[in-house]
Amino acid sequence: MSWEEYVRKVVPYTPGEQPKIKNIIKLNTNENPYPPSPLVYKAYEETELSDFRKYPDPTCSVLVDSIASFYDVKKENVFVGVGSDDVLSMAFLTFFNSDKPVLFPDITYSFYDVWADLYRIPYKQMPLKDDFTIDPADYYGENGGVVIANPNAPTGVKLPLDAIEDIISHNRDVVVIIDEAYVDFGAESALPLIDKYDNLLVVRTYSKSRSLAGLRIGYAFGCEKLIKYILDAKFSFNSYTMNMPSLILGAAAMNDREYFEETTAKVVATRERVKVQLKELGFEFGDSRANFIFARHPEKAGKDIFDYLRAHDIIVRRFDKPRINEYLRISIGTDEEMDRLIEVLKEYLGK
Repeated sequence: MSWEEYVRKVVPYTPGEQPKIKNIIKLNTNENPYPPSPLVYKAYEETELSDFRKYPDPTCSVLVDSIASFYDVKKENVFVGVGSDDVLSMAFLTFFNSDKPVLFPDITYSFYDVWADLYRIPYKQMPLKDDFTIDPADYYGENGGVVIANPNAPTGVKLPLDAIEDIISHNRDVVVIIDEAYVDFGAESALPLIDKYDNLLVVRTYSKSRSLAGLRIGYAFGCEKLIKYILDAKFSFNSYTMNMPSLILGAAAMNDREYFEETTAKVVATRERVKVQLKELGFEFGDSRANFIFARHPEKAGKDIFDYLRAHDIIVRRFDKPRINEYLRISIGTDEEMDRLIEVLKEYLGK
């Protein structure tokens, strides 16, 4: 008998590379290419560092209040955590406790099956259609919960709100999580449905549209009862999950609606321009509504393109998995960065 027999063994999630080399064009982890709001800089300058000797507010009130105000919901409808990964992990732990399988797509955010394995939650991956879209009918059967990323990652394809509501309405006896990490770049949010469905949790992040991936701030919306349950689990796990800088700077970022709308519009404009350029080079991809494009070239191997870009100091993301190993997920950078990407691709393709 060995102590290793009692270890909870899991295959961990593999995050995107964070290279130490400078002068790299980093298009592999879907970070926002623009800096945080000027209000974040102002709040940082005004922060009293001596306050860091104290514990942060366990209720996270300054952050929760700013989110509730921005989205015009009650503070009792808001939950916050250390990035949307923490929020989603806590949601899995809180809501998925039956012996029935939780359902999510076979091609989606690859942390879902990791959490399910970690918490010993049974799950079933529902195959996307050939065009990487979801068939809502696949989620009608008996299950222990449903998780849908919208827009989906890594495909960028959105699911219309009526299809999302169709899935929720067919699963009233379980919690349905809609992961909206990329919703601000062109999809319709399920947030208005939280008043209609008490089994809906809508999850968001500061890492993409708020330009604060480094602070690790995530949040979620749900009915008051749903939020109370996940708060109970959080406070049983760690009362002080959010650090003081994240609370202060996160509230400042949420308070700057004009900057948020300006930067997301810039990312969308660049994405649409690059779609045209990639199409002219022969690439194929779905209609991304995220801050990335998931593309393949029918005449070139995905790994070869990936390696060529890397050799020219451009990093994108490639998933060595069935159905998608020829695709590259290309984050949307600045216009200058994307111009360089197109230039290198033209060189590779001999255009």
